[in-house]
Amino acid sequence: MKLSIVMPVYNEAASIREVVKRVQGLPHAKEIIIVDDGSLDGTRDILRELAGGEVRVFFHGSNRGKGAALRTAFAHVQGDVVVIQDADLEYNPRDIPALLAPIERGEADVVFGSRFLGGPHRVLNFWHYVGNRMLTLLSNMCTNLNLTDMETGYKLFRREVLAQIEVECDRFGFEPEITAKVAQLRCRIYEQPISYAGRDYDQGKKITWRDGVAALYHIARFSVRGRRVRRAAPAAVEEITPRPAQAPVVRRIDGER
Repeated sequence: MKLSIVMPVYNEAASIREVVKRVQGLPHAKEIIIVDDGSLDGTRDILRELAGGEVRVFFHGSNRGKGAALRTAFAHVQGDVVVIQDADLEYNPRDIPALLAPIERGEADVVFGSRFLGGPHRVLNFWHYVGNRMLTLLSNMCTNLNLTDMETGYKLFRREVLAQIEVECDRFGFEPEITAKVAQLRCRIYEQPISYAGRDYDQGKKITWRDGVAALYHIARFSVRGRRVRRAAPAAVEEITPRPAQAPVVRRIDGER
């Protein structure tokens, strides 16, 4: 079973090397697809160094959002199972084998990693916790699921599931959108406890209260409409393609063709 580990990245120069190192250490056949979403802090230069072998890197010309970066990544996956890995150090890749287990046993189509099922976690803001639980509750009411952590960054999918889904949201609305769509597909969904080392805003955390308000809209939006199964063609991006004994060069990928 080959893993496609997809990683949306925006201004993560401080952590990107360590995250990629941890992912590469996983004992699975895999490909690592990184989409830089218009970073301005030197992340792109680091990714040029890391590209090659099992690491494929795509560049967005400007910042479009997490959902847009994942849409680009999903269009290029070749593995049997697709794993979303954030580029900061909040989620630890050592949890991926346990998350993968229900799919390997043939019991699940989708697995969510839950920060609220007893795994070790950093103690942070109370109101962030309340907001996450409220959004999960409202999502569950609309999808008829009993998830404990809809907003989790760790989500795993059999590739056949993603092939039926068109990702429409460009920002953090991806989380309620994908949850609603896998529910509409009647996928077998499992949850697994994960560790969580959350960041403060002064450490680079990007999601804000505005994204929470937007999530309410997207929960309602995707609960009252049928699923769209057509995959939109990816926008034009650039892929880093290293050549033997040469510096990496940039090859333009035209998603319209």
